[in-house]
Amino acid sequence: MTMLNDHCAVERRGQGVVRLTISNAGKSNILGSPVIAALTAGLAELAGERDLRALILTGAGETSFIGGADIKEMAGLEPASAERFIMGLRDLCEAVRRFPAPVAARIGGWCLGGGLELAMACDMRIAAETAKFAMPEVKVGIPSVIHAALMPRLIGAGRARWLLLTGATIDARTALDWGLVDVIASPGDLDAAVDQALAPVLACGPEAIRAQKALLRQFEELPLSQAIAASVPVFGQAFATGEPQAHMQAFLARKR
Repeated sequence: MTMLNDHCAVERRGQGVVRLTISNAGKSNILGSPVIAALTAGLAELAGERDLRALILTGAGETSFIGGADIKEMAGLEPASAERFIMGLRDLCEAVRRFPAPVAARIGGWCLGGGLELAMACDMRIAAETAKFAMPEVKVGIPSVIHAALMPRLIGAGRARWLLLTGATIDARTALDWGLVDVIASPGDLDAAVDQALAPVLACGPEAIRAQKALLRQFEELPLSQAIAASVPVFGQAFATGEPQAHMQAFLARKR
């Protein structure tokens, strides 16, 4: 494991998979401004690696994925500094959402507030059965903002409204049933569950996966007719990579 910076520990696991562990952020992996800036910088550095095929994002230890944004820091904010703080967290979540390769959140414990927003910006969420999830911002006098906007898309307007207005905590089984996470596993099997979730991604062509992730983001952002139109040239460009020819020929060969 190597350190990209003070808060980004990186493990290269083979097959183009990199594990990024949030480090030196307290026992609950709290997102203060220095941690946010370091993670954003680390993601930008990794995004430039063309041979990176999947990123696993996790927190140090098993108590907490991310325990939320730093309340001690936020308690001293005023309107202008509050906007600067939340723009930093927005940029971090966008760095994950726009990361060129798929990002899997490995959630081993508490996943709260800004931590849940960061997890929702990931492409996959694999959680321990003991994990807990909440958006408790209203309990400390602030609304849930920025990537909380992803929540209704993931779990529906009614459930998102419940979580955001009450600050309620849900367990991993409920999060799975609601579609907030994709897979749950026992804490001892969490790493294996992450590997299993990524296996079909790694079996596909890396350029096709990168193109699909970029299109998924456009599907979220664009009106339907524009999203359909935007996908046509991407389909054509795929045939310049050589991946369709190789994968389709292999498929045809198996059918003979």
